[in-house]
Amino acid sequence: MKVVVLGSGVIGITTAWYLAEAGHEVEVVDRQAGAAMETSFANAGEISPGYASPWARQDMPLKALKWLFHKNSPLVFRPSLDPAQWRWIVRMLRNCTPGRYRLNKSRMVPIAEYSRDMLRRLRVETGIHYDERSLGTLQLFRTQQQLDGAAEDIAVLKEFGVPYELLDAQGCVAAEPGLADVHSALSGGLRLPDDETGDCYLFTRQLAEMAAQRGVSFHYNTVIEQVQTTGDRVTGVRTSAGLLQADCYVLALGSFSPLLVRPLGIRLPIYPVKGYSLTLPITDETRAPVSTILDESYKVAITRLGNRIRVGGTAELSGYNHRLLPARRATLEYSLHSLFPAAVDIADAAFWTGLRPMTSDGPPIIGPSRYPNLYFNTGHGTLGWTMACGSGRVIADMISGRAPEIDARALGIGRFSARTSLG
Repeated sequence: MKVVVLGSGVIGITTAWYLAEAGHEVEVVDRQAGAAMETSFANAGEISPGYASPWARQDMPLKALKWLFHKNSPLVFRPSLDPAQWRWIVRMLRNCTPGRYRLNKSRMVPIAEYSRDMLRRLRVETGIHYDERSLGTLQLFRTQQQLDGAAEDIAVLKEFGVPYELLDAQGCVAAEPGLADVHSALSGGLRLPDDETGDCYLFTRQLAEMAAQRGVSFHYNTVIEQVQTTGDRVTGVRTSAGLLQADCYVLALGSFSPLLVRPLGIRLPIYPVKGYSLTLPITDETRAPVSTILDESYKVAITRLGNRIRVGGTAELSGYNHRLLPARRATLEYSLHSLFPAAVDIADAAFWTGLRPMTSDGPPIIGPSRYPNLYFNTGHGTLGWTMACGSGRVIADMISGRAPEIDARALGIGRFSARTSLG
């Protein structure tokens, strides 16, 4: 079967890889000059199944109101006249209940854990390297209130059998010796030892090269203009380089997925949530993190990638723009400097921004559309790197007529039906 994959981020490339592995003829198309040039380029580097949680939770509305007045707020809201922005916000708020949170998390954790296992299998089979480390994730709490508030998350971790360690300040330093200078400012931490880290850009580029060696064709510098349909089937994709036709199509365009299918009458409840990152060379190995630190106060991730540190964070609702705002950089710098003040030279930082494709309920959208030969693999939000390999394999199995190794039916677009879901 011939399959066209729309998008060459980490989701599109893993999809192409597993489709090729299943024996399909695969073509990938993207407007960029190469793979992983947008959201996958400089993300936080975490592979964190244990932290696969929806943003929509019971305490989110109150937290959001408080954050809006905070200098170093992890949330920035820039209202617009775009109806899609307001529809997404209303849908997200409707999911901010204990029951919806537990349901949505129960949909996210299995695909995240499956994806981690698939990534490990891929490493063994291909020998791929991408500054990977398997040293866990440490969520840091600066206050006792934050530490006490971890009880709800711990209950969910227990329910899903996710290994964890609840640490005091000294335990945090034992796990991350670079925190020794600031241990007095810490109340404790929650460590997930099975989490991993790695450079998503390096991974995606290398896997794209391996996919090309397997026969996958790539159409870079090619603008995707329109999905063409006849009756209940997609008949082609019009691009700046001409019409691409196949037996099957996979939409993996991240935040831009809703824009492409809107003319077909399909409303994907996905909105771009803008994130920022800094990448810095390490100047003092002994003062640097060994894996990923999650700064609970500022919702910032500080990740070790080889001889570099990646600092990622901020959730900005401001539409489709890539403006680099100094205030957002200041928040990342503040978090990093307050925890690892001597590990890097801030002046050497590369500043970047990308658009995360967030669904209103949290889980990604994986599965067929109302057109039998059009599939969705999109809406992974901040967890595209965490969920990439599992999502790609699930889609490849569906297209190949095989039952996926995990039950992914609840990740389909059907959950947003007004009759069945508040998504």
